[in-house]
Amino acid sequence: QVQLVESGGGLVQAGGSLRLSCAASGLTFSTYAMGWFRQAPGKEREFVASVDLSGSVIYYVDSVKGRFTISRDNAKNTAYLQMNSLKPEDTAVYYCAARRGIGLVIRTPNSVDYWGQGTQVTVSS
Repeated sequence: QVQLVESGGGLVQAGGSLRLSCAASGLTFSTYAMGWFRQAPGKEREFVASVDLSGSVIYYVDSVKGRFTISRDNAKNTAYLQMNSLKPEDTAVYYCAARRGIGLVIRTPNSVDYWGQGTQVTVSS
């Protein structure tokens, strides 16, 4: 049974930092592209960042470029999202996502094979 478990969310003041972790089990982690999405109340789920199998191909949504960094540790079956210079508009539930396949990336919710349960990130002004 595949499980993606997020951790690291919480309440932070604007300008602060958080690091999200996504621990994967039940899959061969090194054969999955990993990504992060977020969903604010009343809004659609939005792509945030993704990384390919090796960690060398990375995409970000424009609104987080220069502030967020996605990474992965295949030895630990874990993906990360380092979030710096947080803004109130970053407030959302953040979801970890996995997509199986060499050479594939995650850019849309429809491309995701597995989702985590989500972790709340709240940025106060």
